[in-house]
Amino acid sequence: MTQDLLNRIDQRTRLAGHNRLALLLFRLGGRQLFGVNVFKVQEVLRRPPLFQLPGLPGEFAGAADVRGRSIPVLDLGLSIRHPERDPDPKNAPNYLVVTEFNRSVQGFLVSDVERIVNIAVEDIHPPPELGAEASYLTAVTRFQGELIQVIDVESVLADISNARMDAPLAPEMALPADAPPLQVLVVDDSRVARSQIRSVLDQLGVSATLLSDGKQALEHLLQIHASGENPADRYAMVISDIEMPAMDGYTLTTEIRRHAGLAGLYVLLHTSLSGVFNNAMVERVGANAFVAKYSPHELADYVLNRLRHVVAAKAA
Repeated sequence: MTQDLLNRIDQRTRLAGHNRLALLLFRLGGRQLFGVNVFKVQEVLRRPPLFQLPGLPGEFAGAADVRGRSIPVLDLGLSIRHPERDPDPKNAPNYLVVTEFNRSVQGFLVSDVERIVNIAVEDIHPPPELGAEASYLTAVTRFQGELIQVIDVESVLADISNARMDAPLAPEMALPADAPPLQVLVVDDSRVARSQIRSVLDQLGVSATLLSDGKQALEHLLQIHASGENPADRYAMVISDIEMPAMDGYTLTTEIRRHAGLAGLYVLLHTSLSGVFNNAMVERVGANAFVAKYSPHELADYVLNRLRHVVAAKAA
């Protein structure tokens, strides 16, 4: 691992809003290349000494002391049951990728770290629906002819830690009993995030349309507009992730604001990238609000504030 690579990680925010995705490429044993969004990476280290903590699931290799704090460390190849992973303890993964997302810091052990590449999001595609390992992919792409599988580390961590999708909301977090039916458009490439958001909306009694990237969402909204319906009448709000394949949330919001037939939509940006979030960028693209993942009560607060405004406007 070179200092140059670490310096390039520190420069990762420069791509925000340019509809490109920076990927840290690595291997888990064997030839297959994997990638993770560089926006989620804090640093990459040679594998440090690990120590055990009680109660950690078996997929965790232990914990590491990184710059004065203890972080849980996951063996990523073991966690996704990668078939090329070397089971020999003598060939243990060599590198620790320290990540921050969903307001927490955790490490992932990988065999080798290759480089950072910048990929145009139109060249990043949804993964095939093949099996258990594929369920941990958020996208696939190619670089110099080599297939890259982009791992949904949020899903990996959630499945192992048995993260709850149905965190109960307080009884007072509810719409008026006589509120009209409302719908929300949810755009996120992570199946875990979609499930979490849907759980909140279900508890609020709100219908949801779930899509996995900004391009799908924009095409969907344009089809509604072309049919003669105002998308802002169908959807009380759009909840969108920022970093997604095909079209990111910044670009989706910009396109919504540029189109006269879509400009009235309320857009809430919702991302796990709390460590690098840029308020100026959100204002520039015209989003109405931002909330970092993942707090069901905080998300519910934002959603309720918007929905109550819509209900009041309809009543008036």
